[in-house]
Amino acid sequence: MDRVDAVVVGAGAVGLAVARALAQAGHETIVAEAEAAIGQGVSSRNSEVIHAGLYYTPGSMKARLCVRGKELLYALCASHGVDHRRCGKLTVANSPQEVQALRGLQDRAAANGVPVDWLEADQALALEPALRCIAALASPSTGIVDSHGFMLALQGDLERAGGFVALGSPVAGAVLGRGGADHVVRMEDGTELAAGIVVNAAALHACALARHFEGLAAAHVPREFFAKGNYYTLAGRAPFTHLIYPAPADAWLGVHLTLDLGGQAKFGPDLEWLDVKDPSEIDYRVDAARADAFYAEVRRYWPGLPDGALAPSYSGVRPKIHGPTEKAADFRIDGPAAHGFPGLVNLFGIESPGLTSALAIAEDVLALLAPA
Repeated sequence: MDRVDAVVVGAGAVGLAVARALAQAGHETIVAEAEAAIGQGVSSRNSEVIHAGLYYTPGSMKARLCVRGKELLYALCASHGVDHRRCGKLTVANSPQEVQALRGLQDRAAANGVPVDWLEADQALALEPALRCIAALASPSTGIVDSHGFMLALQGDLERAGGFVALGSPVAGAVLGRGGADHVVRMEDGTELAAGIVVNAAALHACALARHFEGLAAAHVPREFFAKGNYYTLAGRAPFTHLIYPAPADAWLGVHLTLDLGGQAKFGPDLEWLDVKDPSEIDYRVDAARADAFYAEVRRYWPGLPDGALAPSYSGVRPKIHGPTEKAADFRIDGPAAHGFPGLVNLFGIESPGLTSALAIAEDVLALLAPA
């Protein structure tokens, strides 16, 4: 049986970032990816926003890893020539209740160490004349990134450090080694690979894969839920240079306006909980009729949105570990201290801001695997 130091399952942004960190730390590392190319799952179906970190509960993993990941991501984009833009974001209020929500967001940003500026209506309209709001919170460190360019940069660093991405290599499960013994990773084609380190970064498939890790108690694997987000593109050019978000409600950030690096505007994602048990059952088609609900939402902050201007674009699915009636869950990065298996890390519920946090998650994984 062949052996490597480390196997990372999943070649999305987080899996590649973790594999890069392992390889750069001197571990012989293979990334096992089921698809025929990198980043074909969650990482290619998001808004490509570099999140500032103002929404997340102070002290949470999401808050800490987003803020740290943002710094690392901007630095990597600069050093590797990855296309990105620090365009900034305005979160807007159009009612007294939303002003109150913005004040709460301002406090949360301060607790998380995220710079924000309070804008009265005239200050916001000076920046974005097409906007309607009575107040706004400006986040200058929010940006956008070419997510595929980011992943290619991670893959390049991984390969320069001696690592390798094995495409078309779905993993069926693993037999976990005890007492420092190697883990045995089982591929769907029947081949086996021994490794001292196994990192499950399989996103939508992470919980199901962990259930096929022989020896791992069921109590260590959360139940997965799938929440679809649909995006619609705007016909014509948007009259905005910043990303525009409504004041947040619950765990959902509302229908927001984001821009791609070419200036094209898109709206979304909405939130559609799916009644599916397995990611293979997910239908990624975007229903044109769902756009109807977007118009009223968007016109609250952009009254000039023309009728018929929204066209179905794409959808993504969030790998959630909480249900529709439950409080939003934090990231779960389960290392040996959680489950008792040296060299094993399971990454559960890595939804937004996972892309922004990827390099910081990699730092945490490396720290969890370091000898005590």
